[in-house]
Amino acid sequence: MMRLLGPAEIRTLANKLDLRPTKKLGQNFVIDAGTVRRIVRVAELTPDDVVIEVGPGLGSLTLALLPEAAHVVAVEIDPVLAAQLPVTVAERELSGKLTVVNADALRITPEDLSGRAPTALVANLPYNVAVPVVLHLLQVLPSLRKGLVMVQSEVADRLAAGPGSKVYGVPSVKAAWYADVRRAGPVGRNVFWPVPNVDSGLVSLIRRDPPATTASREEVFAVIDAAFAQRRKTLRAALASWAGSPALAEQALTAAGVAPSTRGEQLDIAAFARIAENKP
Repeated sequence: MMRLLGPAEIRTLANKLDLRPTKKLGQNFVIDAGTVRRIVRVAELTPDDVVIEVGPGLGSLTLALLPEAAHVVAVEIDPVLAAQLPVTVAERELSGKLTVVNADALRITPEDLSGRAPTALVANLPYNVAVPVVLHLLQVLPSLRKGLVMVQSEVADRLAAGPGSKVYGVPSVKAAWYADVRRAGPVGRNVFWPVPNVDSGLVSLIRRDPPATTASREEVFAVIDAAFAQRRKTLRAALASWAGSPALAEQALTAAGVAPSTRGEQLDIAAFARIAENKP
């Protein structure tokens, strides 16, 4: 079995690099090998999968992913950590299966990935950018078929929420454009260094086709943004500026088969697509 990083090795590496984890970069490193193995197990990787890992940090999860996948593309914004990761991996003779990209995951394009087309996203995501990173990667990497990400517990709830839930909102609906999203289990605080002041959760994503619609993704997302910008209002009122007036909003809603008195939190992604199609 692959020798993974434990608390002592994590701290040794951190001292070597004079590393002080920063809130700005959302750095909380996993120090529990059991948690890392659980993530890889729940991700259900195949030997053909090319994994993209965002925020590999010191390599705790990377080391567990490498034996299970065809290749791992690790995207790390911190240049010191990006330089150390190949060294850590080389000590375990798995260098040929790793590509490290020193970049901001929010700006990654397929051209940045050295010809690799990732099929799976598996990552302990920096909490401050988790939702934008997930949505960006699903948008720009159509090769991604599945994902398992560790995020702040309340973010996991929001991503996986369905219509009618109190926490259903923009992240829930936009993620549903790309994938079936569900909670895949809780993660305690003590598996991290430094220990965060929030609980974490795993979120599973399985790619599926977006709703059949003549509207573009941008057009559908514009409706979603407008609907939730004033989520307490009825859609007739909330979509007034998007449509041009409350009356035009009502016209679009009626044509889409949605009652004008409905609120955004009651609609699924297909309904938002129908509204976008019927913009006056």
